[in-house]
Amino acid sequence: MVSKPIPSVLMDASHVIREARARSGFTLRALAERAGTSHSTISAYETGRMSPTVATLNRIVRAAGFALDGLLERRIYGESDDRGTELESVLTLAAAFPARHSPSGPGQVFGRQSGQSFPSEPPDPR
Repeated sequence: MVSKPIPSVLMDASHVIREARARSGFTLRALAERAGTSHSTISAYETGRMSPTVATLNRIVRAAGFALDGLLERRIYGESDDRGTELESVLTLAAAFPARHSPSGPGQVFGRQSGQSFPSEPPDPR
């Protein structure tokens, strides 16, 4: 059977199971039989009375002919979820550590003093 993706917008397990079953055309009993569980358990998952483990959710969705292909995105949550404020903080921090690519630039550059340069040829080890 060809595995069809379910839109990642549906991240709640009850919605995923309900959508997979509806799109597959299976009844509660038919999906439960294919997934190796009871129809009452599938019903409890669909209504949110019970929550399946990730492995169980995957098994049920695969039994309906779909795949759980979702992307995890790292989110930083704190006092403010404002991504603009977070970006501004990162840029301010980055400005405190400017990259200097010129040996004649002010300050230290990767452990060298201003004005120092690397020898053009490596020293002779003899």
